Amino acid sequence: MKNLDLFSLGTESDALDTAPLAERMRPQRLSDYIGQAHLTGEGTLLRRAIAEDKLFSMIFWGPPGTGKTTLARILANETKSHFVSFSAVLSGVKEIRSVIDDARDLWEAKKKKTILFVDEIHRFNKAQQDAFLPHVESGLITLIGATTENPSFEVIAPLLSRTRVMLLKPFTEEHLTAIFKRALADEQRGLGKFAIQADDDAILFIVRLSDGDARTALNNLEAVASMVQSEPAEKRVITAASAQEALLKKALLYDKDGEEHYNLISAFHKSMRGSDPDATLYWLARMLAAGEDPLYILRRMVRFASEDVGLADPGALSLTVAAQQAFHFIGLPEGELALAQAAVYLATAPKSNALYTGYGQTKDLIGKTGYLPVPLHIRNAPTKLMKELDYGKDYKYAHDYKDAFVAQEYMPEKLHGKTLYSPSDQGFEKTIQERVKAWRRQKGLNHKKEEAWLEPPLRREE
Repeated sequence: MKNLDLFSLGTESDALDTAPLAERMRPQRLSDYIGQAHLTGEGTLLRRAIAEDKLFSMIFWGPPGTGKTTLARILANETKSHFVSFSAVLSGVKEIRSVIDDARDLWEAKKKKTILFVDEIHRFNKAQQDAFLPHVESGLITLIGATTENPSFEVIAPLLSRTRVMLLKPFTEEHLTAIFKRALADEQRGLGKFAIQADDDAILFIVRLSDGDARTALNNLEAVASMVQSEPAEKRVITAASAQEALLKKALLYDKDGEEHYNLISAFHKSMRGSDPDATLYWLARMLAAGEDPLYILRRMVRFASEDVGLADPGALSLTVAAQQAFHFIGLPEGELALAQAAVYLATAPKSNALYTGYGQTKDLIGKTGYLPVPLHIRNAPTKLMKELDYGKDYKYAHDYKDAFVAQEYMPEKLHGKTLYSPSDQGFEKTIQERVKAWRRQKGLNHKKEEAWLEPPLRREE
């Protein structure tokens, strides 16, 4: 099998009008690359590796559309290396061996290095990943893998130890805006020859709809531009309305200073806290329609499950995390239903902030008392010396007693009798309340609310 230099093919396709805008607009030089400054900025490891011609094997880990393929191509261009790309979905060990043979021939004949770019490397099985090991080790190939999955779980340990993981972040609104404007202005590869204008609201709409994904942003721009590029010159303007029409989205824009972003998430959070499932669904749909990041909403719901529901319904956290996993598995738009299910569950669940309040008081208490010593009887005693120092002495093993409970003190001496968690009588927490009262009674503690020498934490407003 003769390997094709797909880097050259990619460069040629950039000049073709038939190639998608996202493909045509791929930058060819590092100086033209927008974003990922933590990897590509001056003084970074990658910059030094390029300057010293000591490029190393690496794994690019990041969401779709964050420039993994583009950056790999640029690295090959900057180091004048032969670039070979294939997808883990379509290739196997046979193709890997062919690439290795060609890389060896190229090095022996021309002293030219080979960069092997493997898209979706997490889809390779162990045997396929093993095939890279000796050649990465010897330096015959410089492997650049791309993955949207956590390499710690998806890439075998021997290969992971021979590569560096480079985390690529979603593009910011500023980065996507710059990419957007470059595509509008570029007459050779972009849309510059059509002299299309775009108002700020339209740019903001398309950028936020793209959720940090440059490929999506450019695909959306191309779709919107196709509706106006054949119009007379004075009408070649992309507006929020035309963007909505082209992308089949309703105009529910956040304002530029971000205030509406916080207004909507606040309304959503307070609707759940107020046990109003109708308002909860409304504000959730508003945020999703406006292009809010679904993962941001899910993060807020996970926090809500612990802060506002707590142990009144222990299943709330599990269901919300399951919604996150379901959304990650399904994606948009079908995954929106998982968010709706979790949101309504949280809204209709019994509420308790006892856990949130108790944990806040605990942190405050530690700040005031410092790190008090662990009582001797509950210290670990793995050595003879520790036992001689009374580590673990007189410890009572709970399972040796009725109902697996024995009255003994676990708090530092200075805090004997201190109450931090006061379960409410809501939902399952009422059962917890009854248990805790019985245990504290057996310990002879006064479980009435004591006069606090500790100020409770301030209630957090959303």
